[in-house]
Amino acid sequence: MSRINTNVQSLIAQRVLGQNNSGLNTSLERLSTGLKITRGKDDPAGLIASENLRAEQKSLGQAIANADRADQVMNIAEGGLQEVSGLLTELQGLLTASASEAGLSSEEKEANQLQIDSILQTIDRISTATNFQGIKLLNGNFDFTTSGLNTGSVSAKVNGAKFTGSSLAVNVAVTQSAQRGGQFLSLGAATLDLSSGTAQLKFEVGGKSGTREFTFASATSVTQIRDAINQFSDVTGVTAAVSGTGIKLTSEGFGSSEFVSVRSINNGGIAAGTSGIYSLNATNFNAAGAQAAEFTNGGNTIRDAGQNVQGTINGVVANGVGLNLSLSTDFLDVSVSLSSTEAQAIGNVDGSGGANTPAFYITGGGADFQLASKVDINGKVSLGIGEIASRKLGQTAGTSALSSLASGQANNVVNGDVGAAQETVAQAIKEVSGTRGRLGAFQKNVVGATIRSLNINLENTAAAQSSIRDADFAAETANLTRSQILVSAATNVLSLANSQPQSALQLLG
Repeated sequence: MSRINTNVQSLIAQRVLGQNNSGLNTSLERLSTGLKITRGKDDPAGLIASENLRAEQKSLGQAIANADRADQVMNIAEGGLQEVSGLLTELQGLLTASASEAGLSSEEKEANQLQIDSILQTIDRISTATNFQGIKLLNGNFDFTTSGLNTGSVSAKVNGAKFTGSSLAVNVAVTQSAQRGGQFLSLGAATLDLSSGTAQLKFEVGGKSGTREFTFASATSVTQIRDAINQFSDVTGVTAAVSGTGIKLTSEGFGSSEFVSVRSINNGGIAAGTSGIYSLNATNFNAAGAQAAEFTNGGNTIRDAGQNVQGTINGVVANGVGLNLSLSTDFLDVSVSLSSTEAQAIGNVDGSGGANTPAFYITGGGADFQLASKVDINGKVSLGIGEIASRKLGQTAGTSALSSLASGQANNVVNGDVGAAQETVAQAIKEVSGTRGRLGAFQKNVVGATIRSLNINLENTAAAQSSIRDADFAAETANLTRSQILVSAATNVLSLANSQPQSALQLLG
């Protein structure tokens, strides 16, 4: 059958040639761009997945940059703290030198005081000068702010906190009271009544700081015995108080590391029975309980240890040491110091707002770093850096601030209390080294681990995105060759199809 008006074979050849040209163009485009998906029609679902992965890849890359920046910030802060630490160590040496008064002239003491003043000024200068792009790091700019503290009974140090809203309530509850170590020495009378005027009562008192042996003659009053024991409290860590016809011995501090030990060496012929070493009542620390031992010649050591406070912070079991409760989680890192009254009262610790109010509120502050690709509270890390200044360092319930060592202040080395000054410096060293330790742990265990983890995530995300979007050159080269051959074949076929109707002219003769 021969038709001229409609060349069906030519139409088929044109359609096939168009398809083959389209395939050829697609292969050429993919090989030239290196991409398998360049527009939505190439692969709608693949495009959506690819774009999501590209966004995640960009966020991961920026999170890594954020972590690197955080590491740089911490390096600068660490440099300032390291210098302060060295200055505090130098202070300790000057205090020890100034405490040796024999052979030390007043001019030398004044020279030491000049050095101390210079050190304090340098610490303050470092506190205000240490900065990153003008952002001061050690002046309290990144310290957390709190409110609602009942300052007479609670103090708090916030090292880290993550929360939404304007503030975070911190609830503290005591579940086990803090206790001192203690013993009661019953002497039977207000004055020692030994077997003879030459007899002696000899016993050894020990505590966390050390031990001391005491010897008393007949007719010595309980007041004199108390004073003798207290004279060496710095040596033993034990204080004495008169209670009736006896002496109550207690450790100076609270906690399981504190203790009071008594060992009878010679009883001096003291009357047996009510005299001796008594444990303190487990439920009433101010009352004597069962007799632990009589005064004997060469008796065993009787020891009583204190007890750490135990409790919860925002419902989570906290670590208790002495009068302090601390909690360290991803969302809250805080240390709470309780007064002896609060630490011995089972129940909630109330804030300044009255009964049944949170112990305090965290209202802001801290250095926030975004260390994850998704911007939310889980991806944020918040770190507190307190003020490193002489008016702040070393100040606790029992010590003055470092500024008390300055000329004319209570703890100067010319005419002040050098012993108290050394305690202040020791506390300041502990605070600075603690801050350096926290920053170091943040760099090593948070920033370092985050960078390693994010790099792995970035690699895997890039690989997933590439498998969806990038062209396979081996496959596309094969497709290009195939399309070229098909286009050539279709062109030849189209030429034949277009020439076929000419055969109809032969029928006209």
